[in-house]
Parts: sequence; C-alpha cells; structure tokens
Amino acid sequence: MTTAGDPVIAAGGQTAEPFIMRPGGTAAHTGPFDPESTLRLRALPVRGRSPQPAPGYTIDEITRAEWVLGPVPDRGWSARPHARRTLVSRALLLCLLLVQTVLSLRLHNTAFEDEALYVYAGHAMIDHLVHGVPDYGGFSSYFSGSPALYPVLAAWVDSAGGLTAVRLMSLTFMLGTTGLLYSLTRMLFNERAALCGAGVFAVCQSTLFLGYFATYDALAILLLALTAWLLVRTAPGHWALALAAAPVAFLAVGVKYASALYLPTLVALLVLDAQRRLGRRQALRRGAAFTAGVSVLLGIGVATTDYLQAIQSTTTDRAHGATSVATMAWDCFRWGGLIFVLACVGSALYARRDRLGEVPGGSRSGPGTGWRLALGVVLTGSALLAPAYQIHLQTSVSLHKHIGYGLLFAAPMAGVGISRLMGAHFRFPQAAIAIGVLALTLGMSQSAQNYGIWPSTSYLMPELTKNVRPGQKWLGQPHEAPVYYLSREGLTDYTYWTSIYYIDYTGRGGHLTGAEGYRAAIDDGWFDGVVLDWSDQPGDVQSLVRAEMRTSGRYRLASALTYRTSVGTGHFEIWLHLPTAHKR
Repeated sequence: MTTAGDPVIAAGGQTAEPFIMRPGGTAAHTGPFDPESTLRLRALPVRGRSPQPAPGYTIDEITRAEWVLGPVPDRGWSARPHARRTLVSRALLLCLLLVQTVLSLRLHNTAFEDEALYVYAGHAMIDHLVHGVPDYGGFSSYFSGSPALYPVLAAWVDSAGGLTAVRLMSLTFMLGTTGLLYSLTRMLFNERAALCGAGVFAVCQSTLFLGYFATYDALAILLLALTAWLLVRTAPGHWALALAAAPVAFLAVGVKYASALYLPTLVALLVLDAQRRLGRRQALRRGAAFTAGVSVLLGIGVATTDYLQAIQSTTTDRAHGATSVATMAWDCFRWGGLIFVLACVGSALYARRDRLGEVPGGSRSGPGTGWRLALGVVLTGSALLAPAYQIHLQTSVSLHKHIGYGLLFAAPMAGVGISRLMGAHFRFPQAAIAIGVLALTLGMSQSAQNYGIWPSTSYLMPELTKNVRPGQKWLGQPHEAPVYYLSREGLTDYTYWTSIYYIDYTGRGGHLTGAEGYRAAIDDGWFDGVVLDWSDQPGDVQSLVRAEMRTSGRYRLASALTYRTSVGTGHFEIWLHLPTAHKR
C-alpha cells in the first residue's frame, strides 16, 4: 500500500522522483516528468480482458503506478526528441518522397502553351540581358511573374537537357516543398503529424501535377515553404533573424506575383509561434521586422522595374470570366476538399485539447485554447484564399494549380487531424489507411486528367516542320508550342507568329485590331500559314478565321490531324497560302 511520501515505481526499477503521494492518496507533482519512462510500465486494458503486466513487473506495481500517475499521454504527441523515432520518421519521409516522384513522373504530354512560352521567353531574356538583343516579346507587360527569374532559369536548364530537364527541376522543387512541410509541421507539432501532413500533401493532385510541369508555380511554392520554415525556425532567436526570411518571401512574390496573397499568413504564423515561445511583445516585434523587410524589398522592386502593369493585369486587376460559382466551388472541393476537411477536423480537435506536454496531475506547459484556435484558423483558412479570389473573378484558369498554394499551409493541420483520428498508440489505424487510399486515388486520377487536358502536338510538329520555312509569317492557335519546338531547329521565332488573342495589323484598311484585323490580314494573304485547334467548342476568333480562309480563296487546307484529350476530342488544321495567290 502506497503511503504519503512513497516514491512511485518507474521503468527499470527506478523511482519516479517528481511524484510523491500526499495524504489522502493524491499525487503531487514535484518536478519534470518524462512520459517515456512510464510507457513500459503501463498495461493497456484490452476489451473484455484484464490488464496484463509488462515484462519484469507485477500487476500490483503497474496498477499502483497507473493509479498514481493516471493515463500516460499519447506517445506520438511527445515533443521530446527521440533518436529512434526521428530515424524511423525520416525513413518514412523518404518513402513518401519516392512515391511522390514516381506518381509525378508517370504523367506524360507534350509542352503546354505556358511551358513553351516561359522557356522560350527565358531564351529571349538571356539574349536580351547577355547579348543586347531587343526584348521583342514584351514579356514583362503580361507575365504573371518576373521574366528575368524563373524563365531565365528554365531556359538555362532547357539548354542543357530540354523540356524534360526543366520538368525534372519542377519535381525537385516540389520534393523540397514536401520535405520543408514535414520539417515545419514537426517543429509546430511532432513527427507523426508531420508524416501525415506531408503524406496527404505529397499525393494531392496539385503537388503531383506541378511536380512535372515547367511553370513558375513549383518554385514559388517552394519559396513560400522555405519562408515559413525559416520564420518558425528562427522565431525563438533574436528578433532581427526574422529579416533573414524577408528576401526569400520577396523572391517568391517576384517569381509569382500571386504569392503575395500568402504574406499575411506568413506574418501571422511568425507572430503566433513567437508568442507561444516568447510572449506577445516579442512576437509583435518579430512580425513587424519581417513585414518591414518584405515591404521595403517589394517597394524597391516595383520602383525599379516595369512590372507594375503585369502585376495589375494578371493579379490585382485580373479580367473577370464567366465560369459559374457552383462549377468552381465543386472543382475546388474535388481538388482540395479532402485536405481542407482534414485540416478543419485537426483544428477543431487541437483547439479542444492539446496533448503536447499534458500530464494528468502535473503542470500544463502547452499553449492555451485561444492560441491553438488561432493557429488552426490561420493555417486552414489559407486554403481558401486562392479559391475565393478566383471565384470572385469567376475564372477557372489555372485553379487546379493555384489551389496548391493554400494546401501547403493547410497540410500541417490536416496532419494533426489524421493523427487525432488514429488515436493514441495507433488505436484506429484503419482511419489513416482509408484516408491514405482516398487521397492517393484522388491525386492520381485528378492529376492524370489535368495533365491530359491539353492536346498533344506529337503529330502536329512533324507536319509543321515540313511546311514552316525561316522568315514566314504564321497565325497560330496554339503557337507557343510550335515556336518552342521549331525555334530549336532554327526554323522560326516568336516574332513571326501571331496569336488569335491579339493582332495589330496595318494594311489597305489602315491600322486594325481585333476581328477586323484578322479579316483584313487573311484577305490580304498576309500569313504564309495558319494553325487552328478545332474542338467541339471553338472560340469566336477561330470560327472567324476559318470562315474567312474558306471564302478568301487564298488558302487551302493542307492537313487535319485528330487528337484525343482527357476531356474530349478535336483536330488540328494546317492551312497554307496558295502559291498562285498574290500577296497584297
């Protein structure tokens, strides 16, 4: 029988000095408590059977320790470092990264118009910056990121290994993002939540898609993840260390202007993490330092470049579309709903109870309910930023990519949700298995569908190679992929191609744009050739161009190449100027 002042039996026959018995049979906490040391003592009740003693201990010793100490906290929530647990978690992380790599590399298609345009623009920018060639593309006026950053990097990699190498660079960026997400979640919570969060993020459709897609987005997401990691990592240090993350955040905004949407999230994350460790005053000082650093860099960047027009046209004053709200809401739910729902569950359960450092009968060292709720709202709510903005604009362009920015921040809370659903000591592993199978199935099917949504030009390019000659003027939809592939063979460049989205033509009718410009250019036989992407729902300009070529008598249909995408069928049409038709 335990009496007042008796020590509690601990692991290995040692006494748990921090706990003594008060008169009346209550436990008093007298010092630090290591839950790891009592884990081997505890005999968990098995449904329908009595508790069984751990090896080397009697049932009387275990019962006495359970009665004094109460239930042992969930080991998976322990914030104390443990070498074996760290080793196992890192091995599992490598397995997750391998799965992510395989699932991204299974995606196959020819260059998308944005991929081709950015890589080609990078080559043009290199010629402009290094060799003094005029910037004839005007890319800085309409790109959604600085043409001197990602496009130049992509062009340099393209020179070494082609489009495949550029896509592999994106894969490297997304793998780095998953690794940083794991480390960030581990610092905020623990290894188990980190693995769960990294797992659902690694297989979601936006991660797999961007992992083999050569655009700004993979690099921008990596830089946002690196900024968040730096802020949390340096939060306990000197307040000036927050300035170290400011250039990374500035670079993220430069790579993709829409990344600025997540700057408030980064500031809030820094303030909350520093407040938990150092108090409100020190937290606000660090948040102010980071905000000031980013603001100064952004101000300098806007003042010293001509990117303001592009920022307005692609981000702040983006044109409204006509996609219905219901359609976009459904797409958002399909592509990010699982992680968002898990993050909501994790936020609610985390706000309800924090098991980090919580020991029955002992002192409470974890953060308060208000802090936990604020963290959950900030991280989970960030997943709604990009969808809400695009729903407001009613434009679904690139929504399947942009949704991944917010999922990066919601994933840590999703990891908490999965960890809580599994319960202590993996009591309900079937919950994690079901979630993992669902996430994997959705990610694989959705990424494959989105990657196959644009038509392959594998049959189009050989036909164009036979017909395009240096110096010829072409009208094309698509034109970015032909320009990218044909310019590598020296057959054409960007200046010889006109898009169906804009024309500036001077002919017999004077200076013309829009529909009249296309009509006049075709009637004058100004183009040497025309490429049209003819699907079930052709655009107004495509219909106008096709009808005008049929009636003008100056062009003939040379080829019609059918294709199939993940959403339907269509065909490319190649129209060539008749040799006997006189050009005006």
